[in-house]
Amino acid sequence: MLKVLHPGFFSTIQDQGRFGYAHYGVPTSGAMDLYAHQLANAILNNNQNASTIEITFGGAKFQFLKRTQISITGADFNPKINGSSIETNKRITVNVGDVLSFGKREYGLRTYLAVLNGFEVDTVLGSKSFYKGITAENVLRKGNEIPFFESDEGNYETHARIHVNTAHFTSPILNCYKGPEFDLLSLKQREKLLEKDFKISVNNSRMGYFLEETIENNFPPMLSSGVVPGTVQLTPSGKLIVLMRDCQVTGGYPRVLQLTSEAINQLAQKTTQDTIRFKIKTPH
Repeated sequence: MLKVLHPGFFSTIQDQGRFGYAHYGVPTSGAMDLYAHQLANAILNNNQNASTIEITFGGAKFQFLKRTQISITGADFNPKINGSSIETNKRITVNVGDVLSFGKREYGLRTYLAVLNGFEVDTVLGSKSFYKGITAENVLRKGNEIPFFESDEGNYETHARIHVNTAHFTSPILNCYKGPEFDLLSLKQREKLLEKDFKISVNNSRMGYFLEETIENNFPPMLSSGVVPGTVQLTPSGKLIVLMRDCQVTGGYPRVLQLTSEAINQLAQKTTQDTIRFKIKTPH
């Protein structure tokens, strides 16, 4: 059992997502940075779809009411157990009563906490991922007690720490493919889209990231079409929106680009005023 002493800015339970329900209007959801989520589970030899806690902007504090092993991946918010610093990207044993806290941000935006065998929360439509209107809770709250599966772990820890390529957090380049409406853009619009740096606006969330700079939009109105996480839409005002894990399943704006899976994970670790640039990737 894990007790939430402080949920931080925004913390949720996530797995790899909810698939097969788009025709009902149900978003995919799932961990914003699937790479970090999967790494946290891999370090513990968990099933890749075992649920983790996604912690945005740090500040969270938890107490373990049962002995287990954990791993922390993704953003670095100086994690500590009982006030002593611990390493990220490593298997760590925690004991009954231990308090895990997250402090000052070093890099990234979202960190992932995994426990051995995963958290034991309700599965709704094939997923444990929190989403308002689908699951009973949409965020973790102070006082919540989250059960996790019993384990047969021993008294060991991995001696080595997995080293993650820091470009995952620092590179401004987001690889993408041409979207369905890309070829309708003029040469000038394409040049601006692919040669300009864009800043992430204050309006960014699990649903999508709005970018500050604009591109002239002379598209006629279009019918709503299917969209997925990573779709880059050009709005009538010329603003770009990059859809993320909790996005709607249809949209009426031109889909000019589609981020690669890796780029979605990279963008999930960026925040307001960070700079990005789109780069078309040639399909193999």
